[in-house]
Amino acid sequence: MVDYGHPLRFGSFITPSATAPQRVVDLAVRSEEVGLDLVTFQDHPYQPAFLDTWTLLSWVAARTERIHLSGNVLNLPLRIPSVLASSAASLDLLSGGRVELGLGAGGFWDAIAAMGVPKLTPGESVSALSEAIDVIRGRWDAADRSVLRAGGDLHRVDGAKRGPAPAHAIPIWVGARGPRMLRLIGTKGDGWLPSLPWLQPGDLARGQAIIDGAAQAAGRDPREVVRLLNIDADTGADELVALALEDGISTFILPTDDTAALERFATEVVPAVREQVGAVRAERGTTAGRARGAVALAKRRPGIEYDGLPAALAETAVEPGDQGYARYTSSYLRGGAPGLILRPRTVEEVQEAVRFAGRHRHLPLGIFSAGHGLSGRSLNRDGLVVDVGTLRSIEVLDAAAGLVRIEPGALWVEVAEALEPLGLAITSGDYGGVGVGGLATAGGVGWFAREHGLTIDRIRAVEVVLADGSFVRATATEHPDLFWAMRGAGANFGVAVAFEFEAARVGTIAFAQLAFDVADTAAFLEGWGAAMEAADRSVTGEIIIGRGGRSAQAMLVVDHDDPDTVLEGLQPFAAIAPLVDSSVALTSYAGLMRAMVSDAPQQGRGEPRSHSGNVPHLTPAVSRALAALIDSGSSYFFSLRALGGAVADVPAAATAFAGRDANFTVAAFGSPDTEFDARWRELLPVLDGMYLSFESDTGPEVVARAFPPAHLARLRALKATYDPAALFRDNFFIAPEEREESAVA
Repeated sequence: MVDYGHPLRFGSFITPSATAPQRVVDLAVRSEEVGLDLVTFQDHPYQPAFLDTWTLLSWVAARTERIHLSGNVLNLPLRIPSVLASSAASLDLLSGGRVELGLGAGGFWDAIAAMGVPKLTPGESVSALSEAIDVIRGRWDAADRSVLRAGGDLHRVDGAKRGPAPAHAIPIWVGARGPRMLRLIGTKGDGWLPSLPWLQPGDLARGQAIIDGAAQAAGRDPREVVRLLNIDADTGADELVALALEDGISTFILPTDDTAALERFATEVVPAVREQVGAVRAERGTTAGRARGAVALAKRRPGIEYDGLPAALAETAVEPGDQGYARYTSSYLRGGAPGLILRPRTVEEVQEAVRFAGRHRHLPLGIFSAGHGLSGRSLNRDGLVVDVGTLRSIEVLDAAAGLVRIEPGALWVEVAEALEPLGLAITSGDYGGVGVGGLATAGGVGWFAREHGLTIDRIRAVEVVLADGSFVRATATEHPDLFWAMRGAGANFGVAVAFEFEAARVGTIAFAQLAFDVADTAAFLEGWGAAMEAADRSVTGEIIIGRGGRSAQAMLVVDHDDPDTVLEGLQPFAAIAPLVDSSVALTSYAGLMRAMVSDAPQQGRGEPRSHSGNVPHLTPAVSRALAALIDSGSSYFFSLRALGGAVADVPAAATAFAGRDANFTVAAFGSPDTEFDARWRELLPVLDGMYLSFESDTGPEVVARAFPPAHLARLRALKATYDPAALFRDNFFIAPEEREESAVA
């Protein structure tokens, strides 16, 4: 009797009939609607009566939102492994991490050979599959900067480039019965996928024993291999329960092209199996979850209850020894090495993740939506990271009112593209690859700041998972104190799982880039400040000055589609200093955000030095102080973003973000162990507040600069109410107000 403790999953196995293609897709969609976890299709490219399986998988991925997809199994001899790796990774990225890779060595060799592929012996087929797995995994390992040399005589790459990396660690399942193939599964596969109608009595037990023995001989835990089964159409719940508890099967796939049979399986059989297996596992004390091998186990960090993860979180969690871990070792500027990454897929799983973090109060905790934040606080070393990137839906609630619901994992470029056809836009940061969650809880200084305010000024509701795992919806009338705090200090109060925004009406805009020859940095800054404060609110922008000054690049948006009006708005800026280059283009907001996205992976390492400060006006004294920092060469990147206008229309007390009287916000980057920090400290007397997301320093004095005394006192009181044990303390910690009856240690 064996039960590997893997989470139960249920799927469908649909015939990819070319004579009724829409029915095939409808059955796949129905599989998702009735709650199945997986939809699969056989792959016989030589069969003219069948649709091409990979094309079908791609089409079904576009028609569904949640369900996972796989070939059952893909015909490896007719699919080049290096290309298949790219195809699988690409579809995984496009589908949000829903691709599984089922592989077969080829069963009908006469038909395969007729397609122009050399016929292999059974032994060669095993070798070919083994080599293919190495090639595929090597292509997916984009974190390895070396060229890829993998495979052998039958499938080989020599000097190929790696990537793209898939969205999640795609498991490789193998459909097989022979002893050599079973040993291969135990050595390097992630799953065994046989078909019950093809098995003889005792085959399951013999197969499990071979796989387990091969896994142990390779230094693996047999639980690393998931056991799947294509069942008979009439297999009942009791038989499935026995297969789960006695034969170790955890994924059951129903072959059917009948909608009624599919629905009956999902609504009657599946719940019964889940209930019975769950009851027996609870009685036995079976720990469900995904096992790791010896190498992965050695990389686990002390103090983390890895094996105590709820099953749903364990299924998608990433540990230091897992494929995909490299994604969490770099943010835009800062490096990290977390001990465990939780990747919840639903609000309920976010609640489970927060409760798990609460049981690990001694560890650092990062909340990760896209990982771009300049402060890098979404990552840590040896702690927990909750990645909400899977929660990324964008839903228009009321187009006429501009009301939109957006989840935190969506990127701002995706938001802009979704709203563009409706003539809507939400002001956000200046980079399209930023995740919604981090920016919408900090402030949001973007291309429409002077016209439409900060991103937080467009929020009408926030859905939050609090430190105790409870769910709250905060608005101006529901939990208004939490609603106030989430807009500017949200990282201290919970995990935002959705926002409702009131988008603005935006059409064609102008984007201008101006390059200046700067002879006098202070005079240039003073002139820029005067021009921006005098400009119409439809004009917003920033300047970037490199090490030592001498040149500056300006980027400006004019929310207007009339060329003469645009040029009139830009003229005062063009007159500040001699122009070296200039360009102006009419575009859409989505087009601008698309231009501000890089496909390259983030490369941040170590601990960055970045500082932020707000400036009411660029007076001569302030301009000279800023120029001293720039001209010293200690900052390799200096930016000045425009505020004012609509930002100042909002009363300072209306949100936790308090810098409403500033017309500009400064961000500067420098290198550690240089004079940069000392030069920045000389600036503090002329600065008034800061934008926390651009600041790498931490500590009470930094928080005190970010929030005026009245704001900070209110935030501390609210912290004592919503997070008294200070679970959320690793992103510019606001200490809870101490109370006699419940002082925080």
